[in-house]
Amino acid sequence: MSVSVLINEICRDIKMKQIRYLLILFLVALHGIASAQNLADRVVEHTFPNGLKLLMIERHTSPTVAPYILFKAGSVDESDDARGIAHMLEHMLFKGTKTIGTTDYEKEKVVLAEIDNIGDALDMERAKGVRADAEKIAELEAALKTQQKAAKEWVVSGEYTEIYTQHGSTGFNAGTSVDYTIYTVELPSNKLELWAMLESDRLKNAVLREFYVEREAVKEERRMAVDTRPGGKLYEQFIAASFTAHPYGMPIIGWPSDIAMLNRNKAEEFFRIHYAPNNSVMVIVGDINIENTIKLIEKYFGDIPSQPLPDEVTVREPAQEGERRIEVEFDAEPQMMIGFHKPTIPHFDDYVLDMISAILSDGRTSRFYKNIVEESIAVSANSINGYPGARYDNLFVVSATPRSPNTTADVEEAIYAQLEKLKTEPVAEKEFKRILKQIDASFIRALSSNAGMANQLAFYEGIAGDWRYILNWRKKMYEITPDDIMRVAQTYFKKSNRTVATLVKKEPIASESTDEEDSE
Repeated sequence: MSVSVLINEICRDIKMKQIRYLLILFLVALHGIASAQNLADRVVEHTFPNGLKLLMIERHTSPTVAPYILFKAGSVDESDDARGIAHMLEHMLFKGTKTIGTTDYEKEKVVLAEIDNIGDALDMERAKGVRADAEKIAELEAALKTQQKAAKEWVVSGEYTEIYTQHGSTGFNAGTSVDYTIYTVELPSNKLELWAMLESDRLKNAVLREFYVEREAVKEERRMAVDTRPGGKLYEQFIAASFTAHPYGMPIIGWPSDIAMLNRNKAEEFFRIHYAPNNSVMVIVGDINIENTIKLIEKYFGDIPSQPLPDEVTVREPAQEGERRIEVEFDAEPQMMIGFHKPTIPHFDDYVLDMISAILSDGRTSRFYKNIVEESIAVSANSINGYPGARYDNLFVVSATPRSPNTTADVEEAIYAQLEKLKTEPVAEKEFKRILKQIDASFIRALSSNAGMANQLAFYEGIAGDWRYILNWRKKMYEITPDDIMRVAQTYFKKSNRTVATLVKKEPIASESTDEEDSE
C-alpha cells in the first residue's frame, strides 16, 4: 500500500504543474465523454439528507467503475498539538474495522485500551526530555512491547488490500495533501456494492489498531522521503520560510517531534470531526446506472450522521515586506526554489498565472527551456502555479537545477530576466496562439480513465467548491490579454514578495591535522 502520493511526488520533486495539469487532464477526458453532449449534461449530482454530495457519470466503454471519496481533511485542518495527524489517520484507516483486520475484536479492544494507556504514559515521560526518568521509560517500553505482541494474536494484516485484490481491483490507495485526503480504487462494475459495503464500514466502524507500530513506520517514511532526500529537505524548508503564519507552512507528514507525540485519541477525534459525510465528496464514474447507484449509496452511507462542519482556517498570511533567503546544507548538487505569494482560485489573476506558467515552462518551446536549459545554464527550470494547495492563497513557484559550471546565482539571474520580460514586453500573438493550441490539443486527446475523471471531479468539487470550475477555465484562458500578463507579472513578481531557497553543499569538516597546518 502506497500512501501520501501527493505529498512525496508533488511536494518533493516539484515536477507537476498542479492546477494547470489537473485541468488539462480533465479537459482530455471531457472530449471522450460524449461528442454531442458537454460535461454539464453528463454529470449527475445528488445530495443526501446527511449532507453527502455524490457526483456520477455513466460511461459504458468498459465494465469498470472508479469510486472516489474526498474529505476536506488535510494538514491545513490540524490543530497545533496534532500536526501530522491527517497523514497518520490515512495510514490507520487501512488497518481495518471491527470485523475486518481482526479475528476477535471484543478481545482485541481490551488490549488496545491498555496499549493506549501505556503509550500515552510513555509519550508524556519522553516529552520531559533531559528530566525524563530513564528507568520508567524502559519499563513502559517493555510493557508496550508486551501488549503489542498480545494484540497481534487477533490482527489480520492487510485484509482490506487482500479483499480488493481478490475481486479484481486496481489503484486501491489514498493520499493526503495540505487541503484534503482522498481514497481511491478502480474495480469491476459488478463489485460496486462490495466497495460500498467496505468503505461505509470503514467510516462507521474503523479501528485504529497497531497505532504505535504505524507511528514508527511514519517516522521512517519521513526519514526516507524528507530527511535523506535533497529535494524533500529543500522543499520543506522553502515552504516553512514562505509561510510564517498560515498552516500551509507546516509539513504534511509533520515535524519529527510532532510525529513522536501523535496518539490514537487525537486520530479518532480528527476522524470524527473531518470525516463526516457533509465534509466530503463522493464521485463514481463508469459502467453504472444512475438511479440504482443513488439507491446503493443511500443504503450503505445514508445512515452515517452529519457533523457540525469544522471551522475554516481564518489565519491569513501577512503581506511579505521583504525578500526572504535561506540556504539548506546537504551533500548533494545545488538546487533552488523561488516562490511568489498570490491569490488562489477563482481569482482572475490565478488564471493569468496559469497562462504565465505555460509560457515559461510548458514544453521545449517554452521560454525557460529555450533561454535557460538550451543555453546550458540549467539542467531544468520549471514553473508551477498554486503551491502548496488551492483552498487558500498560495505560491507561484519556480524551481531549477544549475548545469555546471553555472551556479544557483547564475540560474537565478536568468530566471529573473525572463520574469522581467513578462512585465515590460507584451506577449506576441504568435506565442499566445501556440499556448492556446497546446490547450486545445490536450482538450481533444485520447480518453482518460474513469479514475482520472473521478479524481478531477472530486478535486474541483471539494476544493474549488464546484466541479463546474473546469467548464470556465478554458474560456477564461481565451479572455487573457497581453496587458493582463504584464499587469500580473508586475503585481506579483517583486523582490519584496519572493522567498528564495537554495540547496548548498556542506562544507567539509577540517581534521585536526589540517587545522594545525592552517594555523602554522
